[in-house]
Amino acid sequence: MLKIVGYPDRYSVTPGEKIAFKISLEEGTHFDARLVRVVHGDCNPEGPGLKFHHVTSNADGRHQGKPQRIDAGSYVSIEDFPALASGPFTFFAIVWPTLPKRGSQTLLAQWDAKAESGFRIEMVDGGELAVSFGDGSGRLAELKSCKAMLVRQWYQIAVSIDPATRMVTLDQRPLQPYAGIDDRAHASGKLALAPKPVDAPLLMAGCPEAQGTIGRHFDGKIDGPLILSGIHTADRHDDFLRGIIDPALLAHVMARWDLSQEIRSTKVIDVGPSRHHGRVVHLPARGMKGWNWTGEEHSWVRKPEQYGAIHFHHDDIYDAGWETSVDVTIPADLKSGAYALHVKCGENDREATRENYIAFFVRPPRDRKQRQDRPKVLVLASTASYLAYANHGEHITARGAERQMGRLLQFGHTDLYMYDHPELGGSLYDAHADGSGVCYSSRLRPNLNFSPQYHSWLGGHGSALYQYNADTHLYDWLEHQGVDYDLITDEDLHDDGYELIRDYRVVVTGTHPEYHSTPMWDAMKTWIDRGGRLMYMGGNGWYWRIAFHDELPGVIEVRRAEDGIRTWAADPGEYYHSFTGEYGGLWRRIGRAPNVICGVGFIAQGFDVSSYYRRAPDADNPRVRFIFKDVPDEIIGDFGLIGGGASGIELDCLTTNLGSPPNMLRLASSENHNSMMMLVNEEFTVVPPNLGGDQNERVRADLAFGETPSGGALFATSSIAWCGSLSHNNYDNNVSRITWNVLQRFSDPKPF
Repeated sequence: MLKIVGYPDRYSVTPGEKIAFKISLEEGTHFDARLVRVVHGDCNPEGPGLKFHHVTSNADGRHQGKPQRIDAGSYVSIEDFPALASGPFTFFAIVWPTLPKRGSQTLLAQWDAKAESGFRIEMVDGGELAVSFGDGSGRLAELKSCKAMLVRQWYQIAVSIDPATRMVTLDQRPLQPYAGIDDRAHASGKLALAPKPVDAPLLMAGCPEAQGTIGRHFDGKIDGPLILSGIHTADRHDDFLRGIIDPALLAHVMARWDLSQEIRSTKVIDVGPSRHHGRVVHLPARGMKGWNWTGEEHSWVRKPEQYGAIHFHHDDIYDAGWETSVDVTIPADLKSGAYALHVKCGENDREATRENYIAFFVRPPRDRKQRQDRPKVLVLASTASYLAYANHGEHITARGAERQMGRLLQFGHTDLYMYDHPELGGSLYDAHADGSGVCYSSRLRPNLNFSPQYHSWLGGHGSALYQYNADTHLYDWLEHQGVDYDLITDEDLHDDGYELIRDYRVVVTGTHPEYHSTPMWDAMKTWIDRGGRLMYMGGNGWYWRIAFHDELPGVIEVRRAEDGIRTWAADPGEYYHSFTGEYGGLWRRIGRAPNVICGVGFIAQGFDVSSYYRRAPDADNPRVRFIFKDVPDEIIGDFGLIGGGASGIELDCLTTNLGSPPNMLRLASSENHNSMMMLVNEEFTVVPPNLGGDQNERVRADLAFGETPSGGALFATSSIAWCGSLSHNNYDNNVSRITWNVLQRFSDPKPF
């Protein structure tokens, strides 16, 4: 098992700045730390081996440590709400439970957990509406509806509480009744004790626990929560829903939260006279269709009144909230690049891994004036993709993963830790426990597969690397070649835009730059159009559109809309990002296919073995003579650490009608892929019988090059596995030579 985990407070830092690391120990009371430059994170003995260069810093030495835990689960907190149990009140809401059998789940509570006093309005015993009272004596009293709510059905609930008489009335009405299903409930009774008024925040979808955490989370949607003073019948709620309200009734409004307002923020707006605004914690899903969604409009921006629901999950997570274990001041003269805090709490053995590499990046200075004498080569670290795949656990939770990979999967200590700690939160490929897709991913938590040495179940035969650790093949090659370069992250590009990259001549991507926000896309396209030279060193790039949050740092959103390779699909009406209001899904679906940026676009994927490229006629064009200097070979890349070849995992190809420039040259194409390398689903309408590379000639990676009108150029390897071939034969091979030839010419200021 993994015995030490952690995360940095940011993924990108400038020399001279401070970065904080949050570390948790599963055993022991201290850990040793040192700062390292990450050169090569692949343990495969067939490759160059692990390479870490120690960097002297104030982190060096021994530090105290302790276990740190994550209090996962989303909810709403209204901090200064008066003690409701001091008088009679009625709570109305419309709810859509998704895991009613999971256990007791809170809808609304004002509760002192240590004294066990206050009230809870809950869903218990498989979906029954209930109220619990506590008076501080240690005794509890409860009234239940005795009829369970169904999964993923809307219910109108009304709960009246009179603390003085101890009378409670529950009303539970399905908005859509079904023949033969008895889920309409009404119950009333006098409880054995009265709830004690407590001075505590009012919570929705969560309740304080005695150990100081928030628990009893609700899984599902809540829409239109309303509190009235006094005792009211359920039909009073109908008046508010119809919008025709007796003015006398308005005087009873204690709080009326319109969850369709401020969707882009963390705010929960009370439109009642007292303005008891709240805030969401751990990012429950917003921009979600409510009980009254008609289907006439799919954008919450244009019809917000139909998007008044928030979808809560007990396994939502934004900020783990751990204490800082060690601060590191980055040396002022430290080169830009990939780094990590190496932490260790003992020696590794078969039963436990007691070390970890907490990865981060050092970027160039933020002030453009300080970047004037920087290298002209820039590496773009795909941190949005690292976030999208953060703690990717399909191999643990999804059936059929071995069939998809074409092999048995091996679990390491990190995978076992991930299995035992679901509170870490999943990736954008995982589903919540209630079956809904994870649409938000944050870096303010341990990201266990964003680390050197991690072996991925998606990484193919051989090194089994994917995402960050696969990118260390590129870092190692650049180091071997003596290339001086700067490095920025996706988040840097999103925040700073074109101005951050405008002075660089060459941008080199990693192996899988899949996820891009609109500001990122626009910045890169502007740079290319103004003469930039892009070396696209991977596959499946510029595929999904994402959004960053306006207020919260380090979190991205994706909506899996309509098309593309995806492990879950957003529900109809929920295709628009809650962070920005933009239409989500594939960039291709909004007329910005990857081909427009990098000249090629996604065509196939397969995760078992990789293949090679065969030289194409365009390789003899005088325009690309520089690319094939000292490369007479017809077969390119029939070797490599990722699946045994340079063409594998995910492949791109030239497609003019999707935006590949007509002047792009097809220098080589891969061949001889097997049946597990399959055409992606956006490439066909009727399902063809020949999806695999052993039968479909469209399944190929195109090595491609083309000049841009402004004197720049595009070079695309079109394969995630390409970088895994760079170090073969001590870096003396045709993949390495082609890459070096391109980098040399792209670095030359002479216009194309």
